[in-house]
Amino acid sequence: MKLAFLRKIIGGVLLVSLLSLGFFQPVRQMVSIPTKVILFEGEKYVFPQAMPVSTKVAKNAGIRVNQKDDEVILDADAPGTNQLLMDFAGLPVKKVDVEVLKNFKVLPGGQSIGVKLNTIGVLVVGHHLIDTKDGKKSPGEIAGVKSGDIITEINGKKIMGMNDVSEHVQSAGEDGKPLELVIIRDEQQIKTKLVPLKDQNENIFKLGLYIRDSAAGIGTMTFYHPQSKKYGALGHVISDIDTKKPIVVKDGQVVRSTVTSIEKGSNGNPGEKLARFSSEKEIIGTINRNSPFGIFGKLNKQILNGMMDKPLPITLSHQVKEGPAQILTVVDGSKVEKFDIEIVSSIPQKFPAIKGMVIKITDEKLLKKTGGIVQGMSGSPIIQDGKLVGAVTHVFVNDPTSGYGVHIEWMLNEAGINIYEKADAVPKAS
Repeated sequence: MKLAFLRKIIGGVLLVSLLSLGFFQPVRQMVSIPTKVILFEGEKYVFPQAMPVSTKVAKNAGIRVNQKDDEVILDADAPGTNQLLMDFAGLPVKKVDVEVLKNFKVLPGGQSIGVKLNTIGVLVVGHHLIDTKDGKKSPGEIAGVKSGDIITEINGKKIMGMNDVSEHVQSAGEDGKPLELVIIRDEQQIKTKLVPLKDQNENIFKLGLYIRDSAAGIGTMTFYHPQSKKYGALGHVISDIDTKKPIVVKDGQVVRSTVTSIEKGSNGNPGEKLARFSSEKEIIGTINRNSPFGIFGKLNKQILNGMMDKPLPITLSHQVKEGPAQILTVVDGSKVEKFDIEIVSSIPQKFPAIKGMVIKITDEKLLKKTGGIVQGMSGSPIIQDGKLVGAVTHVFVNDPTSGYGVHIEWMLNEAGINIYEKADAVPKAS
């Protein structure tokens, strides 16, 4: 009995001691040091040293270590992998894998752009009733075609635009034969048959569907990669205004645009940039991808913003800090300007996600002009400490001074630009 009681007391003391260690500041700081650090060559990484530990690298390559009384500084010299080893009184207490990537830079954007998208096939955006001799009907609705569907084939022939549809409708109506449709719905292929009906008022055959084969709008350029000529813009997907579904892109064009005025935002009512496509209508690039992270393609030539015309390094998602930053955007004409913001929070994401940062506009000039983040500002590059960290994406409806940002790391991935250097395996400590 006494032995069992003694064991309980010792166990309780040990448990309390272990729990107390969690509140011990040096231990907490040691635990907070990441197990893996990714840097670009030429960068530094600093973490606090609250315990009298000794640090060394597993091999003399890629990184250098500068140990001070209260911090450890890693200098990334060359691409490769290594390990930082920490000992306390001869006992290993922490191991950090370090990967150094090749130096990577892109040109920041900020320019106002016009966007023209052409859909794959034709997009169904609604139904309408046809006044037939048997009453008002919608052949499309009868055939089970839904708003948001994409018609890609009719009678075995690919549909490239609205003109391809009309010729099939009239011939099928006159012959009294159903049209064999192939549609895409939620990434699934569906086949159905539709019988066109004659409108007795206009004396022509109709589908009873509202369809669309293109869309247009404005946004902001985020980055341009001179080596590959690839770009990224907007920072979010373009959805159809009626169906609210992402537009499946066949192709598209990017043109210059000019901001003519601003509809100022207020609580519950996001503002908007009003712009027009530039008069020369010069196509400056193509669009081949419309994703949750923005639109992507290639530019025909390098474009400069007149504010930061030299390539900037980027910051990976886990390196973005809370604190002051700037955005580049246009609020008048075509002049790119720099405005102050605050990065309120940043999530060090391991996997791509569209909402990586919460940002707040702090620049009085911009607040006076726009009220905060407005539609058309999406894609405006976010700059922190001279590095491109992300892009503006969404505004908070009830607080137009604040909104979300997406990390530049994920936009570059979506553009098909490889920012990661493949290196040899992490060496084992001897």
